[in-house]
Amino acid sequence: MSYFDYNATAPIRPEAAAAVIEAMRSVGNASSMHQPGRQAAHRVDVARRQLADLLNCSPGEIIFTSGATEANNLALRAAYTAGNPLVTSPVEHPAVLEAARAVTADQSADLVLLPVGYDGLVDLDALDHAFAARRGGLVSLMAANNETGVLTDLRVATKAAHEAGALVHTDATQMVGRLPIDVAELDIDLLSLSAHKFGGPQGVGALYVRRGSPLPHRPLLVGGGQERGWRAGTLNVAGIIGMGAAAEAAARSLGEEAGRVTALRDRLEHLITGTLPNCRINGRRDQRLPGVTNITFPGVPADAVLAAMPDVAASEGSACASGAPTPSHVLLAMGLSRADADSTIRFSLGYATTDAEIEHAAQAVKRAMTQVRAALAKADGPR
Repeated sequence: MSYFDYNATAPIRPEAAAAVIEAMRSVGNASSMHQPGRQAAHRVDVARRQLADLLNCSPGEIIFTSGATEANNLALRAAYTAGNPLVTSPVEHPAVLEAARAVTADQSADLVLLPVGYDGLVDLDALDHAFAARRGGLVSLMAANNETGVLTDLRVATKAAHEAGALVHTDATQMVGRLPIDVAELDIDLLSLSAHKFGGPQGVGALYVRRGSPLPHRPLLVGGGQERGWRAGTLNVAGIIGMGAAAEAAARSLGEEAGRVTALRDRLEHLITGTLPNCRINGRRDQRLPGVTNITFPGVPADAVLAAMPDVAASEGSACASGAPTPSHVLLAMGLSRADADSTIRFSLGYATTDAEIEHAAQAVKRAMTQVRAALAKADGPR
């Protein structure tokens, strides 16, 4: 099996797997005061520092969650105030879009969606218009799109938002551990992430909240008051330790991995487009994640192509939308037709992708396209 669905979940890094296994052999609630509890708390503190080092922030600015979906919901719930604009884009992950719609349900006029170009870039010039009548509020824009890999210029977005008195949140789920992201340099107020996107375990993530941000505690979960009142519940010690180990491993080889994965992605695109000249790569090609390519094969249903190459794990789009009756909201927002959106496959690579997998996938795509096109031609033939 050649795995090309890192944007859904990356294979767990060996360092993270080893850390999780070791942690699960120990006992201790990190909130307990006895020795096993204190040992668990110490290991959580180590993981908090490892993740903070990856983001260039203070460990005290990290809140552990069950993943980016919870972190996004927590961030928007805390930062949005009725009557102030909540500015986002139509190509955000559903974890942001649906959360934004939920928190503004009683104030629908507060929700502002910035336009998106055919290249997948959010029109950041429209931020000035979004704050023309009102100051303050929240801007929530993803650092990197999960379907196209297109990057948002967070420096420009943050500068414009702060000049308007607004806070800035970014869903950086796809960028963390794949490209450098420095929250201090970017001047970001809130950032969400999930461990399993950069080689950590599933079911654990974090929310970065900049120290001094004027945010009330509006927890989604109440109870024991863990994570300084932001997120009640017993800490997932093994998951957190695994995330810390993955963060440390990613930080050690960030630049090297990004360069290698970019070269592999470009090789895959070259092999596919050289064999299938009618296909089209979506999104701004010079401003995207190293390991993502989103390719439309006009007139050929993506689900049929994927079914015809069972030894290649790729995706029609966001994993959370698999099986949905509607095509990608991201591609539709970029201006693709429904037919083209239904004929699009996302290949996402990562730290463990090999040259052999690239060659195998390219050949598999060619065979699958030949097979599906032949089936379509037969179905459309004389009756």
